[in-house]
Amino acid sequence: MTDIGETAMARLALLGLPQDDNSTFLRGPALAPPLIRQALVSPSANMFAETGTDLGVAGLWQDAGDLPLSGLSGQAAHDAIHDGVSAVLARGQAVISLGGDHSVTWPAVRAHAAHHPKLTILHLDAHPDLYDNMEDNRFSHASPFARIMESGCVDRLVQVGIRTLNDHQRAQVTRFGVDCHEMRHGVDIADIAISGPVYLTIDLDVLDPAFAPGVSHHEPGGLSVRDVLHIIQNFGRNSGSRKSDGWMIGGDLVELNPDRDLNGVTAMVASKILREMMARCLADCGDGAG
Repeated sequence: MTDIGETAMARLALLGLPQDDNSTFLRGPALAPPLIRQALVSPSANMFAETGTDLGVAGLWQDAGDLPLSGLSGQAAHDAIHDGVSAVLARGQAVISLGGDHSVTWPAVRAHAAHHPKLTILHLDAHPDLYDNMEDNRFSHASPFARIMESGCVDRLVQVGIRTLNDHQRAQVTRFGVDCHEMRHGVDIADIAISGPVYLTIDLDVLDPAFAPGVSHHEPGGLSVRDVLHIIQNFGRNSGSRKSDGWMIGGDLVELNPDRDLNGVTAMVASKILREMMARCLADCGDGAG
């Protein structure tokens, strides 16, 4: 754990979810949380977000460590993640989770939905992760949003950056009424009306591999780092006012695979994205939105 911001009264907690048992191609994302933390506090950069928040100020955020997920899989891992996130939320803190593969989002969203009715998920990813059952594993990292949507625990799923839709997943988009924005059509976050509480989940492979080689699934044609930062900083600001129509209540950053990274560059990209996620979440919590 880092000592920056470490206080039980912090408004925001970072929680590591080192789980990759549900990955379909390569393992490795379970190793990511400590490397993202190291990059976040690296002396090669400072602790300021671009929007002006100084994340080096004591008391703003807490490193809540990693959940002990080693040896857990399936329902046991799901329950441990749900209960761990729920425990932090019960303390009155917002939570940004560090994965791990994308399977961690299902239990994390379940925990958040219990605290935030009418929740919208803003999902940045190369893949829609809507498979009904991937490789006979309903907990797969390719399936979390199918599980979430069939549960009815959220009001809306907005997906940005998608560029791998097949026939099954197109049918799932229709089945669940997903607001899916494919890369081939381009995307401007200002054109997507988002209101109410928002859970932001970012799979690092939403980025073009040129920006993030340290992921398991390289999918060319993705967003730039600047595109992602712009989305974080501006989603839900539909009225043009300072205060959001849609406000961030928590989220996760997943699918960094250190085994595929080059000189730690993707970990640094992850830390940059995380810094802006933290600043946005803190600003929206501070506004008392919702």
